[in-house]
Amino acid sequence: MIRIKNEKQIDGIRRSCKALARLYRELIPVVREGITTGELDDLCVAYIKKIGGKPAWYSQKFPGAACISVNEEVIHGIPSKSRVIKNGDLVSLDIGIDLGGFISDSAVTVAVGSISDRDRLLMDTTKRCLEAGIAACVKGNRIGDISRAVYDVAVSEGFGVVYEYCGHGVGLSVHEDPQIPNVPERGPNPRIVPGMVLAIEPMINLGSGDVDLLDDGWTVVTSDGLNSCHMEHTVAVFADHTEILTMLNPGEE
Repeated sequence: MIRIKNEKQIDGIRRSCKALARLYRELIPVVREGITTGELDDLCVAYIKKIGGKPAWYSQKFPGAACISVNEEVIHGIPSKSRVIKNGDLVSLDIGIDLGGFISDSAVTVAVGSISDRDRLLMDTTKRCLEAGIAACVKGNRIGDISRAVYDVAVSEGFGVVYEYCGHGVGLSVHEDPQIPNVPERGPNPRIVPGMVLAIEPMINLGSGDVDLLDDGWTVVTSDGLNSCHMEHTVAVFADHTEILTMLNPGEE
């Protein structure tokens, strides 16, 4: 069942999302050659504790405040003090905050140092996929319109779209209905209505969209070993617009 949020609930989710956006503002400049993914996770834990929140992934038994996935790792990379970031890496950060029972969810991919032209195009394309998905997420459209928008942008550049994992409803729990695939598919295709709060998250690969799950039970990698990119925003649907909650507006502190 899709949980439609009221104004008070959206206000609470918005506060959590703005806190997450501020965390990214502090964290992204620190993602550089020589730091470990475990150290990045420690920074997330300290920030979330400072604002009185809890890492949302802890409720899912994930061993970290942040999923930190590098290069061929698509999602759910486990932070480690032995995983050192190197020049040329693509580092995807996927973080959620539980702030007073309201859940935020957002992901970014950061380029470290010099990356290839193809990796740069992958990042630019994933950003356009996210923007296209958000643009399609308006009252009256259907969830499948988001999927089609993401997919069309990715395949126009010859990239693979991950089909085994997808976006979802969010806000009062980490994962809620509806599922939001990044590929058009048959199945439930609910109408988008005001009060929906959705996490839209393209996962786009240099090669095919096929992925594998590692033996740690969490980390998802590309089957062909080529790099992947992951970007995500939480959005709220209103009668006359859709608001990106996990973004700070110009001048917003």
